[in-house]
Amino acid sequence: MTKFIALLYSIIMVIAANAQDAKAPPLDKSPMDMSYYPDQYPLQKFQGKITTPPSVRIIYGRPQKDGRTIFGDLIKYKEIWRIGANEATEIELYKDAKIDGKKVAKGRYTLYCIPTETTWTFIINKDTDSWGAFKYDEKKDIVRFKATVKKLETEVETLSIFCDKTTTGCTINVSWDKSTAAFPVIF
Repeated sequence: MTKFIALLYSIIMVIAANAQDAKAPPLDKSPMDMSYYPDQYPLQKFQGKITTPPSVRIIYGRPQKDGRTIFGDLIKYKEIWRIGANEATEIELYKDAKIDGKKVAKGRYTLYCIPTETTWTFIINKDTDSWGAFKYDEKKDIVRFKATVKKLETEVETLSIFCDKTTTGCTINVSWDKSTAAFPVIF
């Protein structure tokens, strides 16, 4: 019995020593963020200010400009972009919607973009859980549509995606550097 207890103690000590050696991954330079419509949905739900489910949730990596030239250099014009960093940006619709006049069923999708200087072609694609746009498959597109790029007076250091309320749903805004583009979602 004493040998069994000694063996068990040894096993526990080895496991504990290995657990102490485990290291957390380094902090990501482009942390993941989440935008909701309605804005601040989880907080509003916690505070009892809202009882209905959200309409939209967007999960994306938030890279920094960090002195770089973004559009036309880091983000190439006329090439597919994951809209952010790391994993491809995901958009979840909690109810059926209309985007660019086309019905899009509630569900989870990937949101891509093909930027130019004056327009961004947004793409909603049914392939999810993707890293970057390296395996983007046009055959899985649900809808493609163009949005006009507006130049900003004030530079946006960190990529930002947010929703503004409209009378028919919301507008999803994508802003970075001195560029912004937006598109409406109707519920």
